[in-house]
Amino acid sequence: MTTQTAGDQQNLSEYNRSRTLQYLYHHGIASRAQIAQALHLTPAALSKISNHLLSSGAIIETGPLEGKGNRRSIGLAVNTGQYRVLGVKFARSLIQIGLFDLAGSAQAVWVDQATDYPTPAEAIDAVKQHIRAIMRQFTNIVAIGMAVPGPYLRSVGHTAVVSSMRQWREVNFKAEFEHAFDIPVIIEQDARAGALAQYLFDPQPRNENLAYYLLGEGIGLGVIDHGSVINGALGTATEIGHVSVDVHGIPCDCGNVGCLERYCSAVAIHDLLNEDRTIVPDSPALTQHEACIALFELAGRGDTRAQEIVRRIGTYVGYGCVTICNAFNPSRIVIGDIVAEAGEPLLDRVREVVRERVLPELVESTAIELSTLPTDAAVTGAAAVAIMYILDHPSRFFTPQTVHNATTNHNNQER
Repeated sequence: MTTQTAGDQQNLSEYNRSRTLQYLYHHGIASRAQIAQALHLTPAALSKISNHLLSSGAIIETGPLEGKGNRRSIGLAVNTGQYRVLGVKFARSLIQIGLFDLAGSAQAVWVDQATDYPTPAEAIDAVKQHIRAIMRQFTNIVAIGMAVPGPYLRSVGHTAVVSSMRQWREVNFKAEFEHAFDIPVIIEQDARAGALAQYLFDPQPRNENLAYYLLGEGIGLGVIDHGSVINGALGTATEIGHVSVDVHGIPCDCGNVGCLERYCSAVAIHDLLNEDRTIVPDSPALTQHEACIALFELAGRGDTRAQEIVRRIGTYVGYGCVTICNAFNPSRIVIGDIVAEAGEPLLDRVREVVRERVLPELVESTAIELSTLPTDAAVTGAAAVAIMYILDHPSRFFTPQTVHNATTNHNNQER
């Protein structure tokens, strides 16, 4: 016979509060009875949990709901408007900071060009100052999420390789930011942050097993398996950008050759356009994003060379999807970021490659689609990192201030 300690009970209570918050976050308004049934909790246990979350301001009552047999119950929902988070996205060319509510709605976004700073240290210092200024201006900011390029070594705190920006390898994000403010800072690899954004803000029945395929300045992958993010021993799992698609191919900064990132990232596309300036003549004067958009617009207007390049890019993106299907078997592969702006022509070629190279059973069970989240909202994933942390650890953010005696009236057999 085992003895349950106070610590065990406290952990169990926190776990069930988190489950309740996450259920409401994903399903919207629900009654106590619905939540208790879905989470296999007793009505008494759920009443205790809901009273705690109500008195701390984590959730709110939304009014009467129609129940079984015309019985009325009180709806509960996450109080997404009361608190805010900051999302910070570090990319090779820019740094973005966004202010979000807990529903993931952006209230303000600020953009800095990373190249405006002579050194990473100066860029980091500027980000800290900017965050402090935002926190002075806006109230109720409870957490900061950061999305950084992978492969990110979580326990160490730095990115192992940032192609074309080697000096950023020396930045230890954990040391720089973990204790820089009075609120928690949670740092995640950018593609995993994107997967969390899809999971939280684009809820679908198949979201429990999804892969977010980031096609930006680098190539990344975040995989959610049965509701949990795949991390790996060091936090560098699912680094598909450094999977070789050509063993005799282009050398990569990571030490490998033929890495996927060298063929279908925004950087690779920009390099290609700079080499052949007859396609986008002003490519060297454009940013990577601008150069990609110029190419995609040309393809959309019927330029055959641009269309062929988009098709070639789609072939390599498709090779990545083949690996994703075989290695992780998600029900959804969501393609997002800069290169995804090539749209349906890219998606058509990706699906064609997957049909050619993947078992029919896997093809039939895997939806491949473009992200419906705003492409330019690059900090959304960072905000998702912060929000997910809050949902996982509610008692670190929500503390009961008063006892809600009124809630006891709603616990009377609303089943």
